[in-house]
Amino acid sequence: MHKQVTNSHNSPQKRGRGLNNNQRFWWWMAFATSLVLLDQWTKQYFNTHLYYAERWNVLPFFDFTLLYNPGAAFSFLADGQGWQKWFFISIALGASALIITLLRKTPQQILFSLSMSLIMGGAIGNVLDRFQHGHVIDFLLFYWNNSYFPAFNVADICITCGAILMVLDEFLRLRKKKHEPKE
Repeated sequence: MHKQVTNSHNSPQKRGRGLNNNQRFWWWMAFATSLVLLDQWTKQYFNTHLYYAERWNVLPFFDFTLLYNPGAAFSFLADGQGWQKWFFISIALGASALIITLLRKTPQQILFSLSMSLIMGGAIGNVLDRFQHGHVIDFLLFYWNNSYFPAFNVADICITCGAILMVLDEFLRLRKKKHEPKE
């Protein structure tokens, strides 16, 4: 009788598992951290290489620029008397705490976790600006003739893409639930 020896590292059970939920959670946290680092690096670059409101033309509809936004998206509440800084910081930190909890519970849900990581990375990137500078640094400017889209940054791109993916994830989840057989 020959006893078959199996390598526990190559067994079908081990190969099929991949990362456990704790490892997945930390992978999503590392991804969000890398987004924060990219956001902060790009903001630092443009903050040190451009004067305020200076523009570097890249394409006929796109410039790099340096603008400061004390408000939220589209300069919402930008004319506040300073209270909005702490309001936006509180919202971002609260949202990040909720996202960490959600990522801890569902790290295996790829699309949902990706959306949450993008939103958290963007939120933390903008919070760091508010703590360091009292405003958010924006440097991406799209326009056509005399019409301008508000300037934005990498953090804003992450938040926007994360929100879109979150809606897509919910749509796909509802669609799947609708097509499941009823018991």
